[in-house]
Amino acid sequence: MSETTEKTVAVPRQARWAVTVYFVITGAALGTWTARIPAIKQDLGLDDAQVTLALFAVAAGSVLAMQVVGHLSDRLGSARVLGPAGIAMAASLLLPGFAGSLPVLVIGLLVFGVGHGTVDVAMNTHSLQVQRRYGRPIVSTFHAMFSVGGLLGAGVGALAAHAEIGVGAHFALVAAALGVVSVIARRGLLPPEERVPGSSVRQRGISPGIVFLGVLAFFCSLGEGSMADWSPLYLHDVLLTSPAVAATGYAVFSAMMATFRFLGDFLVARLGPVVLVRGCGAVAGVGLGGALLLQHPVAAIIGFALFGIGLSCIIPQVFNAAGNRDPSRSGRDLAQVSTLGYGGLLAGPVAIGLISSWTDLTIGLAVPALLAIFVALSARALRPR
Repeated sequence: MSETTEKTVAVPRQARWAVTVYFVITGAALGTWTARIPAIKQDLGLDDAQVTLALFAVAAGSVLAMQVVGHLSDRLGSARVLGPAGIAMAASLLLPGFAGSLPVLVIGLLVFGVGHGTVDVAMNTHSLQVQRRYGRPIVSTFHAMFSVGGLLGAGVGALAAHAEIGVGAHFALVAAALGVVSVIARRGLLPPEERVPGSSVRQRGISPGIVFLGVLAFFCSLGEGSMADWSPLYLHDVLLTSPAVAATGYAVFSAMMATFRFLGDFLVARLGPVVLVRGCGAVAGVGLGGALLLQHPVAAIIGFALFGIGLSCIIPQVFNAAGNRDPSRSGRDLAQVSTLGYGGLLAGPVAIGLISSWTDLTIGLAVPALLAIFVALSARALRPR
């Protein structure tokens, strides 16, 4: 192999590692904040409603950023957005870390949400650019590394809480570490892709196809969000298990989702996105639906595991389809799909709660199962164009 060829091969490899780092640090930043919510609640004397307001600020900041960053990524190149955004996201952890009151906390988390949402869209856009250079599926692994980052951030947060390290000092150390890593990683990012003259980046509006992909992202994210809040309560309140057993439901769901995302690239390369999403949606819907019919703790835990396996590969493929429909507006399209996905995460627990209050929790949890079946039946929307 010639020296020129070796350098050509090395560039996308370096970019792949760089994007992997951004997925990890983005998950770690979110995991860091989540792990210290109890400590922040206690330090500031917040009630549940005030904590909910703080949580909403993160989501609101992310959604607001997504409306802008897609345009910036398309015009400037995702690398030029991702580099500064990664540093800004790390630094923004200082604001909630040293907040001394609820208003300061809300403002700080709004800023953190803006940074997180900006990095989210830019890194997903850049991941598709790297995948195009590779010529084979690699996106699902990136999403798996986000989960790894979340576990890392939450784990370090748990250790910091156990060691009674203050939230401000903990967040400052994490911010410094993530900032340094982000500075190093940005060097491996790819330059902007050449834009075809007269490309559709100047077009306005959202195509119906992107809207439909956003709906699929919404449905999958609704299911993911509902598992976090309602799977433990289903096991404990409906099936009358112990708190320890109830906690295993979401743990198994999360573990299976992260594990099978590492297999997603292998599977999509052999099956294609349509067959993979159709099969995953069926596994998720039938697995969870069957468990709800059996009404047994073991069946429920297996059903939550199958639901995690089924959802694991769908969101990466939805993002892949959205970002590759028109590479010249990849950032913009991904931003719209991501916004709807965030909406599903927020709406999921609320929707299941309302349905459960009108009927019961078993029927409430049947909704994500039915939506997964709908996604399976709609898999043709992910055909490469």
